[in-house]
Amino acid sequence: MMQYITHNHRITMYDIFVRTHFAGAHHLRDYPGDCEKPHGHNWKVKITVRATELDHLGMGIDFTVLKKHVKEVIDTIDHCDLNEHEAFRVLNPSSEHIAMYLFDNLADLLSHERYSLYSVTVSETDNQGLVYYGPQK
Repeated sequence: MMQYITHNHRITMYDIFVRTHFAGAHHLRDYPGDCEKPHGHNWKVKITVRATELDHLGMGIDFTVLKKHVKEVIDTIDHCDLNEHEAFRVLNPSSEHIAMYLFDNLADLLSHERYSLYSVTVSETDNQGLVYYGPQK
């Protein structure tokens, strides 16, 4: 039987992530510039789950489980005109709102006694993006 070293009096955390991407079109309503015109991006996304304990196999969350849930939610916005998507008919489909949408739709799927969704990173290019941490509890 395998024994694990415990870290008495210390809180341990593991940030487990997957990277993915999706393509879509959008325009930002009332934006004073080119982004008000319809255009597209190949957004890059990083989903991070924070685990405070490991399971009997030594994992915080199985990558297979994490990738499955992320794919389910990403598929709802992949290759869409985001302005026509129900979630963005009122909200501008900015990277910030896209990150919030992904977080809100993944939070329950990635909630367990050992782990929970920690952050969603959305990048329009390799050089610009943001990290969304969701509502503070």
